[in-house]
Amino acid sequence: MFTAYYALSFNPFTNEIDTKYSFQSKDFIQASARLELLRQHKGIGLINGEPGCGKSFVLRCFVSSLSKSLYKTVYIPITTLTVREFYRALCDGLGVIPAYKKVDMFKQIQESIYSYTSKNITPVIIIDEVQFISNSILDDLRLILNFEMDSKNMCILILCGQPKLVIQLSRQPHEALRQRISINYTFNGLSRTETQEYIKSRFKASGRADPPVDEDAYEFIYTITGGFPRKINNLMNMALLTGFKDKIPVLNGELFLKANDELNITA
Repeated sequence: MFTAYYALSFNPFTNEIDTKYSFQSKDFIQASARLELLRQHKGIGLINGEPGCGKSFVLRCFVSSLSKSLYKTVYIPITTLTVREFYRALCDGLGVIPAYKKVDMFKQIQESIYSYTSKNITPVIIIDEVQFISNSILDDLRLILNFEMDSKNMCILILCGQPKLVIQLSRQPHEALRQRISINYTFNGLSRTETQEYIKSRFKASGRADPPVDEDAYEFIYTITGGFPRKINNLMNMALLTGFKDKIPVLNGELFLKANDELNITA
């Protein structure tokens, strides 16, 4: 494995990396600050950005920072659901055996949220890939979170998805929901400087203070990946694997070009 060849204590470019190694990019800092504001005041938050820009990692870090005795996290990653299926998924996440009728599940969900808050536990509902969610579910979300004539925020709802979600929410039928979104952040990806710092920080976390990367290669990495962490991770993994197979101690631009060709999927 390339970890031994490059003197790494673990693979620093895996998606499973511990949240304690979070890289403090502009996106990470700005999104985290908004999520912290949401934690304090509750309500609805919107996190959006292109695939692979770091949204899920920020959410993982946010959830890991929450006390399990004070917060109940419900994560719904699949949104290509019917309204009824969504209600059932929300009931399951809240620990409720779903009733048969939608109207009864609606009541169960609200009563469950009330129950948690009465015990000083804040439900945190995270809905991922929201760009695929139906308009009917978006309409019902606003109704589900309407407590005491819309005068109280009883839980935290985080909508996370790709940019088309913003277009969907900008349509007139969702005006009422959009007005209730208290925090909103759009990920832009890492800058050129941040891309280099990110790679170096990952190597440092795995015990390699001097990254085995040619200085001239960083610009090429940024150009290929656009500064999106997932793309950077994929490219770095392939480059390290290719470098290990070819016994190349320092990864250079030519090797990254070869690694990028390996990653490209063509018909």
